[in-house]
Amino acid sequence: MQTKEMIERIKNKKASIGVIGLGYVGLPLVIEFAKKGFTVFGFDIDDKKIEMLKSWKSYIKHIDLKDLKGRNFTPTSDFTKLKSVDCIIICVPTPLNKYREPDMTYVFNTAKTISQNMRREQLIVLESTTYPGTTDEDVRRILEESGLKAGKDFYLAFSPEREDPNNQNFKTNQIPKVVGGYDKESLEVAKTLYDQIVAKTVPVSSTKVAEATKLLENIYRAVNIALVNELKILFDRMGIDIWEVIDAAKTKPFGFQAFYPGPGIGGHCIPVDPFYLTWKAREYDFSTRFIELAGEINISMPYFVVQKTIEALNERGKSIKGAKILILGMAYKKDVDDMRESPSLVIYELFEKKGAVVDYNDPFFPEIPKLRKYEIHKKSIPLTKANLKKYDCVVIATDHSEYDGDFIARNSNLIVDTRNLIKDSEKYKGKIVKA
Repeated sequence: MQTKEMIERIKNKKASIGVIGLGYVGLPLVIEFAKKGFTVFGFDIDDKKIEMLKSWKSYIKHIDLKDLKGRNFTPTSDFTKLKSVDCIIICVPTPLNKYREPDMTYVFNTAKTISQNMRREQLIVLESTTYPGTTDEDVRRILEESGLKAGKDFYLAFSPEREDPNNQNFKTNQIPKVVGGYDKESLEVAKTLYDQIVAKTVPVSSTKVAEATKLLENIYRAVNIALVNELKILFDRMGIDIWEVIDAAKTKPFGFQAFYPGPGIGGHCIPVDPFYLTWKAREYDFSTRFIELAGEINISMPYFVVQKTIEALNERGKSIKGAKILILGMAYKKDVDDMRESPSLVIYELFEKKGAVVDYNDPFFPEIPKLRKYEIHKKSIPLTKANLKKYDCVVIATDHSEYDGDFIARNSNLIVDTRNLIKDSEKYKGKIVKA
């Protein structure tokens, strides 16, 4: 392959880029490459997204498309156009199935589509979080069904996405990019590509190392969140406020990093990624007990929230059955329009199973769309004094900036606060239950 020529094409912005999957990961990449002067094609199977992009309308609240206007960008669902691009970046979902095993359907189907529409001298990069060996083994095998060979006819690499939706401190171009290549030439070409849009690239020795890096990052967070969630339950029984303990502990200038408890974990990474390694470890007759224990604790947190709500209602002589409950926040985290794996959805379902009458408020979701696991046909209830007073209990599941803790506390009958939104619980003693 003509590696030097390919590198020069990338450096001179003459290489064209194709990004497959225009969601929270793919769309920011499209914008960064377009801003740098590359010709960019955005591929997605969702025609609604394609039509919105053609009209310069964003379907992700925190992503502004202003930097795409006037750029050489083509959104399309026509995958035959893959032949015309030099670099293909795969940013499709890697969820879990109902048995908490990797669902590689999106990645493998995408690889099959590429294999039917690829040519020599292309770079193909997988960004979707996955188990070590996916790129070199599974994806490579599917791509080579084209008759082309990795390292001989095309370049192959893995570079894990590190998006944190709506993080105001770190944007796509500021976050270091880990890159692993199938071979030396693939690494060199992939590193050159990302050098054009990020402040720093971090080359590693293989795609497996790059894949494992992403898993370590999220397992680290999942385990530490599980630790503080477990301590929250213990300290609750001991009459100790976990939030006060964390605030005190984080004054230590070394050896401690603050993690915070909540009603469970959500999003596209932390609830999912650790189980990719757990699944792969079985091939090596290894049980990842630490990871699985952390998963069990985090998965159990919505049940803890529901139980605390039941107990709080009981103390006021009210049964959960028939109780009117308002959940504040359906997004998995603060200030994002993203419900993937949100613990709020589990809490909602558990309350309904207990016979409660459940409503929700979320400024990012006027109504809840049909989801892979849930069909909740409800619209967001306006957050007014009169509405708050109507509910037996308000459960704060997500601490959106729009939520005024004092306003909510003053006008609610009972609050179960899972996010420490209401800091001065003494002021509203008898009304606030931390969960």
